[in-house]
Amino acid sequence: MEEIEIPTEHLQEQINEQAEERREKWSLYVALSTALMAVFAAVCGLIAGHHSNEALIEQIKSANGWSYYQAKSIKSEIAVATGKIISKLTSQEADTASIKKIERYEKEKEELKKSAEESELQSEMHLSKHNILARGVTLFQIAIAMAAIAIITRKKLLWAISIVLAAGGLFFLLQGTLF
Repeated sequence: MEEIEIPTEHLQEQINEQAEERREKWSLYVALSTALMAVFAAVCGLIAGHHSNEALIEQIKSANGWSYYQAKSIKSEIAVATGKIISKLTSQEADTASIKKIERYEKEKEELKKSAEESELQSEMHLSKHNILARGVTLFQIAIAMAAIAIITRKKLLWAISIVLAAGGLFFLLQGTLF
């Protein structure tokens, strides 16, 4: 007797094959999106590191500027005190050379003060950008972890959450580089 082929078995096999193809396609999308997240995280981390270094350099420039400012202040005070001592001893007014020296120190102090304050502002700006970009790196890392969990558990909702987190990381990347 011939075996009767049941058409539903064949349909079930086709359904299983198509489901496997869709799973593989979905896995491919998750893998590609995760690789893209990793690239953005690397770029964001690189730029954050740059801003951290620049903040440190500007802070050093500022500290140096304030040190020069203090040195000029001390020189200026010494010149004033010397002029007073000389004028008391000789009963004369301070000579024009001493006055010009004091004025030069005061002018140099103002320039140094401006430079030091500008370096402080630049340092704060770089540190602010570093903090923004660090948030972006963190979101990208969390998104990558969520995508890995999504692929292991085969939960598309977790992958969608990782995409949203990556979008947040991209927002911080743009905010830290454009503004």
